[in-house]
Amino acid sequence: MDGTPVQQTQSADGTVIAFDTAGAGPPLILVGGALSDRLAAVPLADLLAPSFAVYTYDRRGRGSSGDTPPYAVEREIEDLAAVIAAAGGSAGVYGHSSGAVLGLEAVMAGIPITRLAAYEPPYILEGDRPVPPADLAARIGDLVSSGRPGGAVKAFMAEAVGMAAEMVDGMAASPGWSSMEALAPTLPYDIAIVGVGNTMPAERLTAIRIPTLALDGGASPDWARHSVAALAATIPGARHLSLEGQTHGADIKVLAPVLEDFFS
Repeated sequence: MDGTPVQQTQSADGTVIAFDTAGAGPPLILVGGALSDRLAAVPLADLLAPSFAVYTYDRRGRGSSGDTPPYAVEREIEDLAAVIAAAGGSAGVYGHSSGAVLGLEAVMAGIPITRLAAYEPPYILEGDRPVPPADLAARIGDLVSSGRPGGAVKAFMAEAVGMAAEMVDGMAASPGWSSMEALAPTLPYDIAIVGVGNTMPAERLTAIRIPTLALDGGASPDWARHSVAALAATIPGARHLSLEGQTHGADIKVLAPVLEDFFS
């Protein structure tokens, strides 16, 4: 990033949303997924900064942003709209995982997004994999409120992401675990954005009329790649691209040139 202090804008409900900027050019907003804040997007923003004015922001409840209850997906859409307004009134958007779903929802809500790239929004096609339990968000909230954020993260990873127990235990032993625990209170927000059952809202998606790029990793699980292909087939004129050898966390040196080409 360019070293400027964190900036702030105000969402429609008065919540302060913190953001950083890097570079100059057409505005491009990066929207992170679960367990990430604006700082997680800095390396990708730095690669894109020579071509764009890149905005990274803390979704509500994260980092330096505020959080005004009660939560609703509509409030997160308004938060993104506030960042876009700060960027000049319209912008391209790149969203990852639940951030990709948030970007899609914002487009369908009429937010002035000019182009959208969506990396592996976690929709689940029927029969591809078990859907997360309907009570998962409530149980995660209970774990957080009872002082067990680590348990909340583990439940999310196992039941929402579908990660094997040994992989979850490995993450819990990693240096970044404390950062994930700090973001655990926002996990119910990500679950709400994706929706019960992670069902793709196909009928509403057909109303999207902006250039859309649906991205997946060629080494990601079949269910993720199937859903991204279905997303691209549902949105009129959307393009589908698989990044060879990549997974849900794509190498930014592979991802950045693809985004630069799409948003230029």
